[in-house]
Amino acid sequence: MDAAAQRRVSMADVAARAGVSGQTVSRVVNASPRVDPETRARVEVAMAELGYRPHRAARALRTGRTQTIGLVVSTLATVGNSLMLQTVADAAATRGYALTVVTLGQDGAVAAFERLAEQGVDGVIVLNEATALALDAPTPRGLSLVVVDAPPHLAASGARPASAPRRGIVQSDHAGGARAAVQHLLGLGHRTVHHFAGPVTSFAAAERESGWRVALAEAGRDVPEPLRGDWTAASGHRIGSTLAGDRAVTAVFAANDQMALGAMRAFADAGRDVPGGVSVVGFDDIADAADYRPPLTTVRQEFGRLGELAVQTLVTGMEHGADAFELVPTALVVRGSTAPPSR
Repeated sequence: MDAAAQRRVSMADVAARAGVSGQTVSRVVNASPRVDPETRARVEVAMAELGYRPHRAARALRTGRTQTIGLVVSTLATVGNSLMLQTVADAAATRGYALTVVTLGQDGAVAAFERLAEQGVDGVIVLNEATALALDAPTPRGLSLVVVDAPPHLAASGARPASAPRRGIVQSDHAGGARAAVQHLLGLGHRTVHHFAGPVTSFAAAERESGWRVALAEAGRDVPEPLRGDWTAASGHRIGSTLAGDRAVTAVFAANDQMALGAMRAFADAGRDVPGGVSVVGFDDIADAADYRPPLTTVRQEFGRLGELAVQTLVTGMEHGADAFELVPTALVVRGSTAPPSR
């Protein structure tokens, strides 16, 4: 290979190929919003044709930014958190950011933030159950923060100084999805709906429980005591086993699809047909939900949209210093696990 072939493709090469200035190429590389879509597309095509790869270390020295995002999560064992990790990773890569993941160990959120700050991340996204701990922890100076699922008032700047890190919040409409699930079951003729709730520390679980309560109260129906699980199918089976013998239980709303799956197995073990004997609704619409037996009626979360918005909100906060709140709609998906109660 000759010297010319070995020479690293430069921004000047990309600029010449795209017919733009070097500054425009720099803006595209650094994900600046100050480039119109047509020009950005032309530059990206030129970069792909020439095989241009930004030199991350040199760019960090020049801009003071590493183009790296940190992700804080309590666990990756749950389906929802794993799906969010994938979507955040994809969205970050699309924008030219690397991703560093840390889990909350015994030292908690403070240590997680410190580890990420030591690695020079530009901003941090915090997922789900980790938000309650992370929002109470001091954030290293200058580190922007976006949380996925947290009370919207926490996105407000309040009395924080201008130098304080920006906060953004992205969340699904958990309460609205839960209300839709309960209204669907009541509309089929069920007298009330029992709830398999998620962990008490989870904001998403609390919102889903709230939506369930509101829907029953609005309809003037009895509100049974919720039974709490831990997102796993095993906990759904355990709870379902305690209710399977009660013929007055004809409808169940589980806080996620995994617990719904466990509940359906518990009802089947007890000879209760789903949906003939008891109807079951889940939440998330994971990839396997349509292949359960019967296919699961559930509330769909748009995980791809959540991940994209989390990264977009973080990048916007880092570049423009703006707080933000984004609510992503959910949608009821009716399948074969729900039906009118048997008479």
